[in-house]
Amino acid sequence: MYAEVLIEYKVKSLDRSFTYEIPEGLRNIIKVGMKVSVPFGQGDSLINGFVTNIKYDSNLGNLKSIVEVTDRELVLNEELMELGKYLRDTTLCTLISAYQTMLPSSLKIKTIKSNFQKVDTYLKLKMPKEFIKSYLEETKGKNQKEILEILLKEEKILKKDHSASTVKTLLTKGLIEEEKVPTYRIDKENAKDFSKVTLTEDQQNCYDEVMANLDVANTYLLHGVTGSGKTEVYMHLIEQVIKKGKCAIMLVPEITLSMQIVNNFYKRFGSDVAILHSALSQGEKYDEYLKIMRGDAHIIVGTRSAIFAPINRLGIIIIDEEQSESYKQDNTPRYNAIDIAKWRSEYHRIPLILGSATPTFETYARSLKGVYKLLTLPKRVNDAKLPVVKVVDMAEEAKKRNMVLSGYLKEQLKNRLELHEQSILLLNRRGFGTLVTCTSCGYTFKCPNCDITLTYHKSSNALRCHYCGYFLRKPENCPECKMHDIQDSGVGTERLEEQLHKLYPEARIVRMDADTTSKKGSHEKIIQDFKDEKYDILLGTQMISKGLDFPKVTLVGVVSADASLNIPDFRSGERTYALLSQVAGRAGRSGLESEVIIQTYNPDNFTIKMVEMGTFLKNYQYEMSIRKKLKYPPYYYLVGIKVCSKVYEDASIEATKVYNHIKGSISRESIILGPTTAGVFRINSVYRFQIVIKYRHDESLTKSLKEIDEMYIDHKTVYLEIDMNPYYI
Repeated sequence: MYAEVLIEYKVKSLDRSFTYEIPEGLRNIIKVGMKVSVPFGQGDSLINGFVTNIKYDSNLGNLKSIVEVTDRELVLNEELMELGKYLRDTTLCTLISAYQTMLPSSLKIKTIKSNFQKVDTYLKLKMPKEFIKSYLEETKGKNQKEILEILLKEEKILKKDHSASTVKTLLTKGLIEEEKVPTYRIDKENAKDFSKVTLTEDQQNCYDEVMANLDVANTYLLHGVTGSGKTEVYMHLIEQVIKKGKCAIMLVPEITLSMQIVNNFYKRFGSDVAILHSALSQGEKYDEYLKIMRGDAHIIVGTRSAIFAPINRLGIIIIDEEQSESYKQDNTPRYNAIDIAKWRSEYHRIPLILGSATPTFETYARSLKGVYKLLTLPKRVNDAKLPVVKVVDMAEEAKKRNMVLSGYLKEQLKNRLELHEQSILLLNRRGFGTLVTCTSCGYTFKCPNCDITLTYHKSSNALRCHYCGYFLRKPENCPECKMHDIQDSGVGTERLEEQLHKLYPEARIVRMDADTTSKKGSHEKIIQDFKDEKYDILLGTQMISKGLDFPKVTLVGVVSADASLNIPDFRSGERTYALLSQVAGRAGRSGLESEVIIQTYNPDNFTIKMVEMGTFLKNYQYEMSIRKKLKYPPYYYLVGIKVCSKVYEDASIEATKVYNHIKGSISRESIILGPTTAGVFRINSVYRFQIVIKYRHDESLTKSLKEIDEMYIDHKTVYLEIDMNPYYI
């Protein structure tokens, strides 16, 4: 017998299967989709690979043999093997990188030793009970008696709960024996604790529509205002899917949001839930993955990569906050989890639900055209009122020397403290100062690897690059003129927190950003502590804007609404509306009178006005009219190509070559722009030129993209990044 093995190798031209002989001892074990170790190259060094085919004869001679199966429990099923090919074809990645993407890091194909299974050791009686009883009458050992008396009543006990020396004595005497039992690190067996909620009329209508078509590959947009109870609809649907003997995948965009929803799912479904996201340890990821493969969990909740969960009887896929950019992977393979979900929905003939209060305009357009089915939740649960939105002109406030917080926001924060209610402040910039300069000579501290200024972090007294991670201790003197005149300006979350403590010394304030949530479990702790009212004010970046539910929050302040508006991207208006609307939705969820204060230097901006009015449809219509004129999605598809090199001249020359090749091979109806410098032109010492293609139907485009991709496979100084339907351009 022979196996074709797709190996893990860095050279893209070797992205193919090689034939190996299957040793007699492995012939009843090896399956398609299994991970194996094989000799490869000079010296026959061992490398891992996936079995892609098994055959009984081969016309090749002198074949090497498979050495071992590296993980017998890990087998990519037929669906995932086919999904890998779809991923390769649609993102132009290698097949091996497609399969790699489907696995948690602890199970990557390059990992030879991947058995992270946790094992608990139990003790149980080895001798008959009558013998043990007679031994108890004779022995004087108090600790021995204690263990044996427990084992006479219970079948087995955990070894770690008892004295190691006493256990060793009993084992040596042959009275007891050990039993090793595989276990899961995340155990929620007894987590069920909930009272089932009765759906509102609107929720029931959405539920009924999906339930009537559980065996049809429909894509639904569940468009519901913040606080309308989308999660409850999800859980009711999943409950019915589980009763039918099938499984569910529930995707959430952020780890912070993930954990709050995970806790709700644990309360509802107990140990039938598995979670998959990047904050888990290697061992936890391994456990959860095997838990899913073995069928010990029927509900998978997680972030983007959870869409690849190895489920055979999939019954429904739900993607919450579908507008989130985190569903798009920004490195190879550059897939969108929503596209993968659609493929799996069609493969299993099951519904896919995209939920959001602020869906992407592409998704909303498809729902209006009938490509997706539109479900709506226009009201909050229990008829709770949406918060009142007030826009504050910071140009006027600056005249009053209110540079960061307006007088009105300060007053309302004070009122909430007096009422013992909670407030949330959004500032989408972390750090202390966003610009560090010398006031004597004007020298500005910039990252030596990236075209970006360094941000000052007071807690570590360091200047940091938020792109490549470069940092240096804040110097006392200017490196240019040697004067002692270094100052930081601009406001980040760290500086705002300091100012809040000065303004409200009695207030309990917690900051939530990438700096305060770097440790495992820190997200959940901050969220739970704020929910338990241990803090009065939650200050954070956009990670606090979606999905979090705090009943006592009656005030939301947006410190700088202009940050996302100023980004030169055709989606900036859409993103700004979504961010502001989502964070506004954190207020008044329990029915208390609430307010949202948006600070801006552009109070007449159309997007800001639409947030103030709470009018998604008008904002959608306005932005769509612009996109139609400028030929942007959903009217045209996009391809982004970045030509990258550490040598500026090489990147520039090759970018022109790529442009000319594509221009001469694609349809005349397609539009090609560039090459131009890409966003931040240099990141981590790599120069980047960008080419953008707009197209509608172009049969020659994919062929042309594959050609240029192959042209640069072995280029010594230049590489390409090809992104189909990029989120940013």
